[in-house]
Formats: sequence, structure tokens, C-alpha cells
Amino acid sequence: MVHIPGGIFCMGSERFYPEERPIRKVKVDSFLIDVAPVTNARFAAFVAATGYQTFAERAPDPADYPGMLPEMAVAGSLVFVPPAKAVDMGNVAQWWRLQPGAWWREPLGPGSSVAGLDDHPVVHVAYEDAEAYAAWAGKALPTEAEWEYAARGGLEFSEFAWGDSLAPEGRMLANYWQGRFPWENLMHDGWERTSPVGSFPANGHGLFDMIGNVWEWTADWFRLSSAQSAASCCVPSNPRGGSEAESYDPSMPDMPVGRKVLKGGSHLCAPNYCQRYRPAARIPQPIDTTTSHVGFRCVQRIPPA
Repeated sequence: MVHIPGGIFCMGSERFYPEERPIRKVKVDSFLIDVAPVTNARFAAFVAATGYQTFAERAPDPADYPGMLPEMAVAGSLVFVPPAKAVDMGNVAQWWRLQPGAWWREPLGPGSSVAGLDDHPVVHVAYEDAEAYAAWAGKALPTEAEWEYAARGGLEFSEFAWGDSLAPEGRMLANYWQGRFPWENLMHDGWERTSPVGSFPANGHGLFDMIGNVWEWTADWFRLSSAQSAASCCVPSNPRGGSEAESYDPSMPDMPVGRKVLKGGSHLCAPNYCQRYRPAARIPQPIDTTTSHVGFRCVQRIPPA
């Protein structure tokens, strides 16, 4: 873990997506954070010690999902499957497949394996899985403010974790998508899917993969934006997100599933589709949804002296 000294920083961005606005000053206390996302090897140690069964390994109960088709009531997870050509960018079903039998040990579905991927981030973990690991490790999941503060690496207003250019002098500084998403992956960064943690330079705090590779769970419920502005006279200390009810997807009123904030972007973020390979970027993720591009890391909070 790396020690992050507490301080005040400007959270958010005005240049990209509405949910990142407004820029506002916040204060966080000192904390420790994992140097990299939790890997397959570390998650395997947790499972071996506890016998834990992840969310993706359990078939959903149709009673929890009114109208669920019987064939959907199977254990599995969402897997990215690139189409062969350009497709309707408004329809994510063109590249996401609910794959029966996909879970962290078989990340692409039955017959696949994490052999040789010990140092890659674990994926197909639901929020409850990340929480369970954190509790076992004597840690916790970071708040959105803690995560963003750490990801910035000491840079105040830079859009990226390393400055204001995505690929300075053509250098790949994170695992994200190069080419026309979702069908043309040029792999200038060397990786089609996840990469071993630490494959790219650390940020100013010595942290790896805060940007790209996999999205990371935070402890905060999602809400669209904060009313706190950078011009406010009051700087909130250790701010938290909204309530669970606030986080529900308004387009799905019959499915009141809470959504947590994901941070950092993933290997599927692309300039033509999802420019979220930045510290300020954030998206909502239902706590009951697992995918092939979401992982997590943990923190330890330092008690006041």
C-alpha cells in the first residue's frame, strides 16, 4: 500500500461529461491505498482461505427480477465480444454478451482460464465481492473522493493522471482502446484486454493502473452531480455520494437496484466512445452487475492521532 497524505483538492472536470461537474474543492484525510488493483492471485488467496463464492457464480433468483425470462436465470456475467465491423454505437448489446458460466476463474466463459494471468486484475466481481475481499484483508473500498485524489497523483487541474495530453509524444501511459471502438483495436498499448498490473508508469503517488485496465468500484452511491462548487466558502471534509435510492436508474423504475460509482476507465475506453481514462471520470454501476472490465482496489483509513 501507499500512504496518501491528506489535503484539499479540486474534484471533477468541466470539459467532458455532465456527471463530472462542477469542479469543487474537497478535503480528504490521510489514508493508505493499494498500489495496484487486486489481482487474480490475490483474489484466489482470499477464495482459498474463505471458500467464498462470487455473485457471478450464483444463478439469479427470478423473484428479484420481475419479468426475467427463464433462460436468463443462470449463473454468468457480461463479457465484451468485439463485433467484426462498425455497429450502432447506441446499442451496447452489439458488444456485450451475457455469457453463462463466465466468472473470475473463467473470464471469457466455460473453457477459458486465468492461467498465466495471476498478475492481471481480477474481473467479474460484483460490489459485494469487492466488499467481502476488503473485509477479509482488513481494509475497505475507497470513497470516490479518496480514489480521485489518489489518482491525480498530486496534479491539480490536469485532465489526465500524467498531464494534459492523452499520449504525450505517442507514448502509451495506460491500457485503453486505440482505434475505432468497438470493432477496431489497434493495440498500440500492447494489450487486447487486461494487462498485468504495473505494465504502465506509476502516477505521482507511485500508484499503478489508476487509469485504464479495469474500472474500479468505490464505496459511494452514484448521484448525477454535486451541488458543491469550487467557489463555495465551505470545503466538505471526506465527502460521500448520494443515497441508495438516489442511485437508482430512472430509466428502469421497476428495477430498483442501487448503483455505485466506478472510477478510472478501462481497456475499453476509447477516444471515439468513452473518454473516461481520467481521474475525474465516473460512471454508475449496478451492484448486481459483473463484467469483464471491472475490478477494484482497497484502502485503509488512518485513525486520528
